[in-house]
Amino acid sequence: MRRAPALATLALAIAAALPFLIGDAYIYTLGLTICVFAVLASGLNLVYGFAGLLSLAQVAFFGIGGYGTAILVVDHGWSMGPAVLVAGVLATVAGLVVAYASLRLSRHAFAIVSLVFSLLCVIVARDWVSLTRGPMGMPGLPSPTIALPGLPPWQLSGPRDFYILLLVYAVAVLLLLYRVMRCRIGRTLLAIRQNEPLAQSMGQNPLAYRLFSIGLSAWVTGMAGGIFVFHLTIVDPSIFDFYYLETMLIMVVVGGPGSFWGVLGAAVFFSAIPDLLRFSADLRLVLYGLVLIAAVLAMPGGVAGLLRRRRLRRWREARR
Repeated sequence: MRRAPALATLALAIAAALPFLIGDAYIYTLGLTICVFAVLASGLNLVYGFAGLLSLAQVAFFGIGGYGTAILVVDHGWSMGPAVLVAGVLATVAGLVVAYASLRLSRHAFAIVSLVFSLLCVIVARDWVSLTRGPMGMPGLPSPTIALPGLPPWQLSGPRDFYILLLVYAVAVLLLLYRVMRCRIGRTLLAIRQNEPLAQSMGQNPLAYRLFSIGLSAWVTGMAGGIFVFHLTIVDPSIFDFYYLETMLIMVVVGGPGSFWGVLGAAVFFSAIPDLLRFSADLRLVLYGLVLIAAVLAMPGGVAGLLRRRRLRRWREARR
C-alpha cells in the first residue's frame, strides 16, 4: 500500500479531467456510483474496521438521508444544500440513539439492534403513507439548484453535473475520514477494537469513541443518500434494499477492515462489477454472498491484510 497515495492522486486527476474529455452519460453514471460507494464503504470501515462494530444500519442511514432530503425539498420548499445537511444530522441522531441504547449492553447487541433498526426503516417507508408516499415513493424529484457565492446558480440536470458534485463530496469526505483514521482518534479506536480492557486501563472511554465513529459514519452516509436520490429522481423503500449493505460489507471485508486504501480500492472495483452481472439480480446477490464467504475464509484481513503479511514475511526472510 506504499504506492496507494500516488495511485490515488493519479486516479483523482483522471476523474477530475473526465467532464472535460468525455461526454458519455454511462461513464458519468459509473463514476458517480463509485463516488457514492467509496463514501459508504469508508464510513462502514470507520465503524467496523476501526471501532470493531458490525453495523447493519448503514443502509438505514443512507435511506434516512435520501428520504429526509426529498421531503424537505418537495414538501417544505428547501434548497438541496441545507436539506442534505439537515438530513445528514437526522441520520447522525438516529445512529447515536441506536448505538447508545445498544452499546451499553454489548457489541453483539449493537449488531442485532442495528439490523432491527434497518428493518424498521423499511416498514416506516412503506407504511407511513402521509410522510413517505408509501410503496410508490416520491417519483419525479425536481432538478436541484446550488447557489455558489460569486457564481450563477448551478442547476444539476444530468449525470455529468451529479458526477462533479459527488466527486467533490467524495474527495472531501475521504480526506476527512483519512485524517480521522490516521490521527489519535483512529489509533485509539484500533486499540479499543483489539483490547478494550487494556484501552480502558489507559484512561480511554470506549463508548465515547465508538459513538463518535458511528455518528460521523452516519452523517457522511446520510448526506450521500440525500444527493444520490436526486440523481435517481426518485426515492422509495428500495433505497433500504440490503443490496447496498451487502455491497458495503463486501468492499470492507475484501479490501481489509481497518485499511483505508484497501477498502477504497475494493469500492472502486466492486462498484464496476455489478454492470457485468445485470443479467440476473438474484444471481448477483448470490454471487456477492459467495464472494463475502470466500473472502472471510481465505483472507480474514482482506487484501490489505494479505499484502501486509507478505511484506512481513519478506522482511523476516531478509534478516535471517
